[in-house]
Amino acid sequence: MGKRMNRREFLKGSALVVAAATTGPQNRATAEPLNRTTSEPFISSAPVLQNAAETSIGVSFAVSADASGWVEYSTSPDLKGSTKVFSGEHGLMTVDDKVALVRVTGLRPATKYYYRIGADRIEFKGGYAMKNLGPEVDQKVHSFTTLGAAATGSFCVINDTHNQKKAMGLVLAKLAELKPSVVLWNGDASNTSETIEDAMDIFIRTHADFPAYAADTPYMFLNGNHDFRGRFNRRLGDLMMFREPTERKGEYAELGRNFVQRLGDIALIGLDTGEDKLDTNPMFAGLFKMKPYREKQAKWLAEAIETPAVKTAKFKVAFCHIPLFDARPWTNPGDVAPADTAPQYTHQFAIWQRTCANLWGPSFKKAGVQLVIAAHQHEFRYDAPAADRPWAQIVGGGPNLDPANPKSFPTVIEGKVADGNLIVTVHDVLNGKVVGEYGFA
Repeated sequence: MGKRMNRREFLKGSALVVAAATTGPQNRATAEPLNRTTSEPFISSAPVLQNAAETSIGVSFAVSADASGWVEYSTSPDLKGSTKVFSGEHGLMTVDDKVALVRVTGLRPATKYYYRIGADRIEFKGGYAMKNLGPEVDQKVHSFTTLGAAATGSFCVINDTHNQKKAMGLVLAKLAELKPSVVLWNGDASNTSETIEDAMDIFIRTHADFPAYAADTPYMFLNGNHDFRGRFNRRLGDLMMFREPTERKGEYAELGRNFVQRLGDIALIGLDTGEDKLDTNPMFAGLFKMKPYREKQAKWLAEAIETPAVKTAKFKVAFCHIPLFDARPWTNPGDVAPADTAPQYTHQFAIWQRTCANLWGPSFKKAGVQLVIAAHQHEFRYDAPAADRPWAQIVGGGPNLDPANPKSFPTVIEGKVADGNLIVTVHDVLNGKVVGEYGFA
């Protein structure tokens, strides 16, 4: 993005850019190989916890042959009195040769559970020719703690990892040190994912040094603009599940990434800013319908802030990928019709999202949201509240590891309540230092 926006400098300078139309740091061809061979274990990854909530959680893991996966869980470390939950819904157990997805429901808020994964090996030759060849169990017992108003702990935010393995390693090392209760992955995990193998390399086989990165720490995933790009990213819910359907009314069924969840005194509010180009931009052939998607989220948010989860929370923090404010006059606000181009802006895509700010800002103000944590720009920035925008904004950094580009570095944003205040700390994981600390009363 020129001297003023290191996000695109990184993309332009990388030999891994796949195409000018979908600029991004790295594509699947250069990522670490999946190495799927006939000798690969039947259960071929550690579990990945996703969609942290008060009474439910999702679990995914890789398999190497046709399998129907399951999770066995209990409040006892020895799994005494355990309950087994199988993958699938609508009366059918799922059979898949790459991944098992299991949704565990009916849990108690703010409760620690222990679990292990397993799968039945299935011989499936057709609708009248199938056989269960027996189970395999991963003997490793993991744990998680559900969210809720009575829960304690901290959250961490990561973003714009773009499947850059070195940057992701630094991020995961910091998360292992901080041990948060939940991680919010705030978009652009990918550049573009054309196949399920591409996406599994990002979300399941995420880093060789951290094979169980999400086995005991649940993740809450929000889309970035790049996470909509590519053939498989249109089916990303087949790997990173949408939220538990009972969290929202039927009219909001498509809002599978939005959430309101309590972590003690903190209400965590997840929103999806969508693509960084207008629906009318010819680049995407009319295949994006983000305008009604954002508007429906505005209606959902107006109702969500009236729920006890938000109204009784001392602290309200919203998360979305594209920033909702930028004071710099040359930054494209994402509402320049029809094709994101105007002479006063330096780039033909949204650097920030004025449309979402206008749609969601009134609810933020009414609810008393104190902080929005965003991403997208690949540079850390803090925007203090203002009279017409009573919430602060923190923008996380990007995957750049070039010391010659000192404004762009990977970040882990940590939030926790201490002495009655919400303390948000921004960690520069490239240089191993704190670059910002902010308190909210």
